[in-house]
This record gives sequence, C-alpha cells and structure tokens, in this order.
Amino acid sequence: MTGGMNSGKMRMPTTADLMSMWNASGLKEKLIFTFFMLLLFRLGIHLPLFGVNNEYFSNLASQNNILGFLDLFAGGALRKVSIFALGIGPYITSSIIMQLMAVIIPALEKLQKEDGEAGRRKLSQYTRVFTVVLAAFQAMIFMAFMAHTNAITAGVNHTMFYISSVLTLTAGSVLVMWMSELITEKGIGNGGSLIIFVGILSGIPLYSSRTAQMIAGTPSLGWNLSLLLAIFFVTMIFIVIMQEAIRKVIIVNPKRQVGNKVYGGVNTFIPFKLNPGGVMPIIFAVAILLFPSTILSLVGQANLPEGWILNTVTALTKFFNPSGLTYYAIYFVMIVALTFFYASIMPNMQPKEIADNLKKYGSSIPGIKPGRPTADALDKILTKTTFIGAMGLGVIALVPAFASYITGITTLQGIGATSLIIMVGVALDFINQVRTHLLARNYETFLKE
Repeated sequence: MTGGMNSGKMRMPTTADLMSMWNASGLKEKLIFTFFMLLLFRLGIHLPLFGVNNEYFSNLASQNNILGFLDLFAGGALRKVSIFALGIGPYITSSIIMQLMAVIIPALEKLQKEDGEAGRRKLSQYTRVFTVVLAAFQAMIFMAFMAHTNAITAGVNHTMFYISSVLTLTAGSVLVMWMSELITEKGIGNGGSLIIFVGILSGIPLYSSRTAQMIAGTPSLGWNLSLLLAIFFVTMIFIVIMQEAIRKVIIVNPKRQVGNKVYGGVNTFIPFKLNPGGVMPIIFAVAILLFPSTILSLVGQANLPEGWILNTVTALTKFFNPSGLTYYAIYFVMIVALTFFYASIMPNMQPKEIADNLKKYGSSIPGIKPGRPTADALDKILTKTTFIGAMGLGVIALVPAFASYITGITTLQGIGATSLIIMVGVALDFINQVRTHLLARNYETFLKE
C-alpha cells in the first residue's frame, strides 16, 4: 500500500472558477433546482399535523435519546410533528432491504445486473412500493406512541386523528422520497444524502445554544470544549483523507500500429477508492440500528405487566440505546460489514469483470498473467483496501462520540461522530460532482471546437 494512497490535492476555488462553474451550460439550472427542492423540504418541516400538542412533544423529544437521534436525521421535523416527521428514513431503509434482497434473490439480482436500465427501473419501482408500506407501518406506530404519551390536543376525535395522521405522514414520506429522487436525477448530488445533510446542518444552532448554556453554567468546562472542538477538527481532516484516498493499480497497455503511426503503450492505472461506499455505510448502519431502537422505545411506553416480557424489552432497550457502549460496538461492526457489502455490489469493483475487460483489450498488470491470476490479484488488493477503509471509517465514527463522553460535553453529540462524517462526506461528494460536471463541459466544448 506504500505510495499507493493519494488523498488528492485540494485548493480553494478562485473567483474565475466560481464564475466558470456558474456559467457552465446546465450546471446553473441543476444547482438552482437542487436548492429549490431542499428549500421545499425545509418549508414542509414547519407544517405541523393538526391536533398535536407540539410544545409538549418537543420537550419529550429533547429528553428521549432515541427520539432526539431520530429527529436529527429528520431535520427537526419529528420534534415539530410536521407532515415530514418520518423524513427520508423509510426510503433509505427500503433501499437497504432491496439491495440486500438483490444479493440473495436471483430474480432481483438479474434485474439489477443483466436486464440493464429497464431492470433497474423495475427494481426502483419495487423500492418505492416498499417505501410506502414501511412509511405506513412507521406512521401507525408513531401515532400509537403519540396517543400513549397524551400529546394529542384535548377534544380531538382520536379515531379520525389517527387515520388522517397516518395518511398524512405516509404521504409526506412519499413526497420526501420523490424530492430525493428528483434531486438525484435532475440536480447535483445524491438526493437522500443531501436531505439528511441539510437536516443535520439545521440542528447545529440548537446544539450550539445548548452547549453555550452548559458552558455558562459551568465555566470550568471551557477547556474541555476547546479539546472537543480540536478533536472534531482533526476528525474532519481524517474524514477528508478517507473520502479522497485511492489505491492505484498500474496497468500496462499494448502498442498498436496503424499505418506508420503507433498508438497505445502508455501505462495507466485503475483507481480503487479506500472508502468505496462514501457515507452510505454510515447512513445504512444508522437506519438499521434505529429501527429496533424505535420499536423498543415505543413498546416500552406501553403499560406492560411485570414479568419476563417487560424485563426483555427493558434489557433490549438498554442494549440498543444510542448512548450505550453496546450500541457503538454494534455500530462499528455494521459499518465495517456494510462497507464490504457496498464494495461488493459496485460495478467498478468486480475483480472478475475487470480482469476480463483487461484481457479483452490486451492490457495487464505488470508481473501478473491475464485472466484468473489477474482476478485473484485484484481481489486481494480490493480486500485489503476495503478492510483498511472499513476499519478507518469505523474508528473515525467512534472517536468524536467517546471524546464527548470523556470531556463531559454531551450537548454536541448530535453533531459528532455520525453527523460529522455525513456532513463532510456529502459536502465532498457534492463538490466532486460539480467538478465532474465542469470537466465534462470542458470536454464537450473542446470537441465542438
């Protein structure tokens, strides 16, 4: 791996770069469309459900770790009990399940790999339908929780409120899914990641305010806060390195003579990302872990009789509590596993296909025979690279959380660990997509000239 990693040279864009970006054909429209859709999402967060005591539920969410964590990824919509209270969660969970099923079920795998664009569209349609089912299920559980906590305004017909709220929350989740897909298709960046990014960003003022109040009450924590912010800053540097680092595999291309001219013969390389999944393993891990946490939290609110059922629910609730050590241990394992899973389904990280393509065009890796030996060598390289990336991503995800625990500044946990990686990762992905678009436009202009 020595010398194989390259974190990429980052520079601040100049005024000329920004003007070029803005005037590039098509990019301006994509940026405006993306920001407009995100603005619509933020406006929808401030549209509350009818018949809910928002102030009471907001106080309840601030005291409950699981509700607070869910609210972080809903961009504050859950705390306000808005029409977008479920956020992008059902869509992400549905996407995870469908991707896992595509690996297990041959018919779905065929749709994904062999049936081309038509197959992928059909698989996307299955994901949307399953999103509706999950959203309706989560909405029913959420409304049952609301009724149990007496967050419903007095005088409201509970039956009509339950039915209308479930329909509204389900429709709201589908609308968020539609916005996400539109951003991915017609805008810049991954729609789901950007919606989560904006939601986390909107929570920073609240967490900063709570931290300021905490420091004002205990001035001795000032040095602890400085240490925590320094750890956050160093973590961000490592996140950038993890996101941009690549492993270069040198490729020797054959020379071809056409007439009196010789073409090819120039060595190139295949870049394999150290962290091929980007922020998706983090988002997937959180979505999977929050599902049992949410169910257990809601079941725990019911008046269960004393006995083994209550004891089991209580033990499992502690086990999956987002602030517990067992939660972070499972979180770390899931990040590592999902990084490998994500690498295994990416088209540009399939050793056998890459080896076949290299053999087809007469290219090879120095010192390795074409065909099966090349596939085996690439498989070893990808396994080592992905392992380093997965372990690094898992450790980075845990460091800020433990730093918050050690320093005693727990009010910033909402923008630590998971949120920090998602924010930096999504921002880097957004910038890289803008650069890719600009590069494509430059090539188009060159070809026209």
